[in-house]
Amino acid sequence: MVKSLDSFRLRPEANHQARHDRKGDAVYDTTDNDTITVGDLRVRFLVEPADSNGSASVFECHVPASSRMPAPHSHDGFEETTYGLEGTTTWTIDNKAVDIAPGRAVCVRRGQIHGFENHDDSDATFLAIASPAVFGPSYFHEVAEALAASPSDFAAIAEVMRRHGLTPAPPATT
Repeated sequence: MVKSLDSFRLRPEANHQARHDRKGDAVYDTTDNDTITVGDLRVRFLVEPADSNGSASVFECHVPASSRMPAPHSHDGFEETTYGLEGTTTWTIDNKAVDIAPGRAVCVRRGQIHGFENHDDSDATFLAIASPAVFGPSYFHEVAEALAASPSDFAAIAEVMRRHGLTPAPPATT
C-alpha cells in the first residue's frame, strides 16, 4: 500500500545502494537524480520506464513564474496525468483552459493537443505520470539540446518529439 508521494520516488541508481522497507522491498532515493533543464523548465524523473517494466514514468516539472511549455503537442501512445504540487499551471487541452493548483489533477487522453503556462508571479511544480511509459529522460535531454542549438529551429524540435512518441501541434491559425 502506498502511504505517501515519497513512495513513488523509486529509481535505482547505478551508484546507490537500495534501502529496504519493513517488508524487505527495495526502495531507491531520487534526491540525487539529475534535473534536466529544457528552456525555462526543470524536469526530474522519479520513475523511469525500466523501473516500472514500462507501465509508467513519473517526473516532477518545475515551471518558473511567467513561463510556458515550449511546444504544445499530443501523443497517441500514452495518457499523461498531471497533479499540482505548488503554484498553479494553466493547461490548455483541446482549446479548453484548466488550472492545476496543489491537489488538483487532470488526465490528458491520447490524441488531445495540450500545453501549459504559468501565468502567476510565483513558481509552480507538478507531478506528471505517463502511462504506459513511452518516454523518459532521453526525450527531455534531446529537446534541451535542440533548443540550445537553435531555439527557433522548430523542425529539429519536432523531429525529437516524433522520435519519442509526441506529435507537435499544428501552428495556430488566426
